[in-house]
Amino acid sequence: MDAPVPLILAALLAAGALVAPGPRLRAGAMLGALVLAPIILGFHISDSDQVEPLRDHPSLAVAGAVGAVVVLAVLAVLFDRRPAWLPVAAAATLPFRVPIASGGSTANLLVPLYLVVAAGAAAYAVPRLAGRERPEGGRPPGALEWALAATLALYGIQSSYSADFGHALENVVFFYVPFALLFALVARVPWTPKLARVCLGVLVVLALALVGIGFVEYATRHLFLNPKVIASNQLEDYFRVNSLFFDPNIYGRFLAIVMLLLAAWLLWARRQREVVAGALLLAVLWGGLVLTFSQSSFTALLVGLAILGAMRWSVRWALILSGAALVIAVGIVALAPGAVHLELGNSKSADKATSGRYDLIKGGLKLFKRAPLVGQGSGSFAREYRRAEHVSPERAASASHTIPVTVAAEQGAIGLVVYLALLAAALARLFRGARRVPERAAVAAAFVALVAHSMMYAAFLEDPLTWTLLGAGTAMALWAAVREPAPA
Repeated sequence: MDAPVPLILAALLAAGALVAPGPRLRAGAMLGALVLAPIILGFHISDSDQVEPLRDHPSLAVAGAVGAVVVLAVLAVLFDRRPAWLPVAAAATLPFRVPIASGGSTANLLVPLYLVVAAGAAAYAVPRLAGRERPEGGRPPGALEWALAATLALYGIQSSYSADFGHALENVVFFYVPFALLFALVARVPWTPKLARVCLGVLVVLALALVGIGFVEYATRHLFLNPKVIASNQLEDYFRVNSLFFDPNIYGRFLAIVMLLLAAWLLWARRQREVVAGALLLAVLWGGLVLTFSQSSFTALLVGLAILGAMRWSVRWALILSGAALVIAVGIVALAPGAVHLELGNSKSADKATSGRYDLIKGGLKLFKRAPLVGQGSGSFAREYRRAEHVSPERAASASHTIPVTVAAEQGAIGLVVYLALLAAALARLFRGARRVPERAAVAAAFVALVAHSMMYAAFLEDPLTWTLLGAGTAMALWAAVREPAPA
């Protein structure tokens, strides 16, 4: 099913789940998106090698479908009775990816998280469509929900003229639709300090387990996943780990976000043993982050820590220290460019020092100039970049590594305006009154860190962390409005 109309409809249904004015309309949009997206995906991957065993053995396909339905039904009943379990289950499944062949390439998909989202959507939608009343939490759609909905709708519409419709389809079906439903569900959960602590505990335990696997990889010099990184490690002087992730930078991003949430808990801790425990946990996670050699993750962590410092103590001192760090960095580049492998005025040196980002950004800006208003089409960056720059598929496979440039190239000025509006609405939602509530300060700092990471690497709305943080921050803002503010 490579026609754009069903894909646009799926994107519009997901958008409707965010901005529908009433529970029944929201439930209908959720259920429609939940049903339509797998159908589109089924047609899209029907000829892939991984589907061949199911075609040859129909009984296996039926058994798998029945098993999936049973799991979904059980989870849906649990989430209907215990809505607070949904964000905990989402946190527990955030890192786990399964490689699936699609459209001639392999996508690393969050299959366990998809099961949680599907069950949560069914638990929300079925009772309301059946006329059974349920408590309705959450806030009416605001600027953030409308910006997210506009992003979904625009991305679906602009896929209709994309040179790589298959990639746009995968982004909508694999990421935008399920993660939009995840946001809608998490934002409606009554968020309490206890729930925030439980989710943090789950994330920390997962991060420690993943770091342990990373330590094993480093000690044995053997990666469990990602042939590209394995080949790269044979050429570089250093060894990068990616644990159970398929990308060291995405692994590093996850660790940086968990470290920021843990650091916020540490900064507002009142008992000495909490401070000691938090410091020890951060030391272990830092060791895991170092082994990723992810420049973008280090930067994101520093940005997030600066935000936390500003909210916990002083904005002025956070700005002064950040400015001093920037001056030192510029001074090192100017006085000792060889230390960072950067020769001023040399584009090849700049490209090498930024791991190829310089040329990708330059190529992305050229694509933007070719279609400044509407762009080249959703998901088309890699293919259009290869055509324009005459490079190999591997050279352009990661888009521009800078989300605003990718948005400008693919969606033009229209998409860029929507992207900036989304950032503005998200920051306003997360930061308003966040200094008075440690949990909200943690989410706000983590989101800014993720945005900083996306400025140097791929994946913004394609990362479930983005939607989860926005959903949790939305629910916390509503919860904070009816509880006594915590002492600053």
